[in-house]
Amino acid sequence: MSTHQLDKKAQAWSALFSEPMSELVKRYTASVFFDKRLWQADIEGSLAHAEMLAAQGIIAAQDLAQIQHGMAQIRSEIESGAFEWKLELEDVHLNIEARLTQLVGDAGKRLHTGRSRNDQVATDVRLWLRGEIDQIATLLADMQRALVHVAAQNVDVILPGFTHLQVAQPVSFAHHLLAYVEMFARDAERLADLRKRVNRLPLGSAALAGTSYPLDRERVARNLGMVDEAGRPAVCQNSLDAVSDRDFAIEFTGFASLVMVHVSRLAEEIVVWMSQNFGFINLSDRYCTGSSIMPQKRNPDVAELARGKSGRVIGHLMGLITLMKGQPLAYNKDNQEDKEPLFDTVDTVKDTLRIMAEMIGGEVAADGSPNPQRTRGLTVKAEAMQAAALRGYATATDLADYLVKKGLPFRDAHEVVAHAVKDAIALGKDLSELPLETLQGYDARITADVHEALTLSGSLNARNTLGGTAPAQVRTQIQRHQARLG
Repeated sequence: MSTHQLDKKAQAWSALFSEPMSELVKRYTASVFFDKRLWQADIEGSLAHAEMLAAQGIIAAQDLAQIQHGMAQIRSEIESGAFEWKLELEDVHLNIEARLTQLVGDAGKRLHTGRSRNDQVATDVRLWLRGEIDQIATLLADMQRALVHVAAQNVDVILPGFTHLQVAQPVSFAHHLLAYVEMFARDAERLADLRKRVNRLPLGSAALAGTSYPLDRERVARNLGMVDEAGRPAVCQNSLDAVSDRDFAIEFTGFASLVMVHVSRLAEEIVVWMSQNFGFINLSDRYCTGSSIMPQKRNPDVAELARGKSGRVIGHLMGLITLMKGQPLAYNKDNQEDKEPLFDTVDTVKDTLRIMAEMIGGEVAADGSPNPQRTRGLTVKAEAMQAAALRGYATATDLADYLVKKGLPFRDAHEVVAHAVKDAIALGKDLSELPLETLQGYDARITADVHEALTLSGSLNARNTLGGTAPAQVRTQIQRHQARLG
C-alpha cells in the first residue's frame, strides 16, 4: 500500500481527495492534544448512542456487545496511559473511533451510523462541562463556608467601612465577609440555572439536517442524564442550532467572569488589608512569597494572582463572543477554537476557588474536618481594625441620626455635624472625645446620652434592621447561611 493510500486510510473523509493533507495543515487543524480531555464524555456519548442504535434495530445486538467491550478496553488504555494519541487522526473522536475499529472491526465502523462529528462534539462538550459545573458548584459552596466560618468568629470585630476608600461608617468584620457570601451565593444560583441549558442533547442532529435513520433521541438523553427538572428528556429541538450552538459555553464563561470579578474584589481587599499601611490581617507564610532583593518582604502572591487571573477569564469570554459573532449556520471549523478558552476557564475557576477558600478558611482533611497541622491562612487583627475605625470619624452619621431623633431635620443635622467634625479635626480628636459642653455648643438638643451613640459598638448596635451590620442581625445571617450550606 502506498504512503498516499495509508494517509487516506487514516482519515474518516478522505475518499474524495486526490492528495494527502500537508503536515503543516495537519498540525494547524488538529485538536487532539487539547480536546483529548473529552475522552470520557466521548466514550459515554458513544455508548449511549450505540445502545439506542441496537434498541432501534439499526445495528445488531452483537455489534453493541463488541462496541461495549472495545470501549471498555479503550477506557482502560487511556486511564493507564497506554493509549496512543495520533496527530493524523485530528481529534479525540477519530482517535477513539479508529482504535475501536482496530479492536472490534466492522462493529466499530457501524457506531457512527446516524451521527456526525458535528453533533458528537457538541454532545461531548456539554457532557464534559456538566461534570465540571457540578464540581464548581461544590467549590462555590466551600468558598462560602470558609467565609461564613471566619465571619462566625469575628461578629464583634469592628472594621471601618469604606466608600471611595475613605472611612465611612463602622461595620462588623463578619458583616463585611458576608457581603462576599451573598455574591458567591448568587454565582451559585447562576451556575445552577445555566446547567439546565448545558444539559441538553444535540446528538442525533447529525451534520446539520437530522438523519434518515429512526433514532430515539429521547432514549439517548435519558441514558445520559440529560433531563429537565421534571425528569423529561432534554433534547435540542433544531438540528441546525444543535450542531452550531455554543452559547452555552459563552454563558458559562460569563458566569465564570462574574465569579472571578467577585474573587478579584475580595483578593484586592486582602492585599490592601495585609499591607503595613492597614495591617488589618496577616496571611500564613505558605500563602506568601518573598523578594529576591528585599529580605523583609512578605508578598500576598496568591491573592494578587487570583486578582490577575480574573482578566484571563474575562478575556476568554470576549474571545468566545467574538468567535461566534460572524458564523453563519450551521457548523464551522471556527468552533474548534471554543475548547481551549473553555477548558482554561474551567481550570482557572476551579483552582482559584479552591486555593482562596483554603487561604481564608483553613485547610481541611479528607473527611472535611480542620487539618490540625495547617490551620487558617488568614489571621484577623481586631485591634488594628478598631483603631482605624476611630481615625476616620466613622460615627459622624450616628451624631446626625441622633440629632434627627431629637427633632432636627436631617439636612440641618448634616450641617451641624460637618462643623463638629471640622473642629474635631483641628483639635486632633475623635467626636467621641469631645466634651459634652463642646458638643452642646453645636446644638442644645445634645445631652449626655450622645456618647453612647458615638461609640463604635453603639453605631453597630443602632443598625439593627434586616441586612444591617448590628451583631444581632449578623448572627442571624450567619445562621441562615450555615443552614443553607449545611
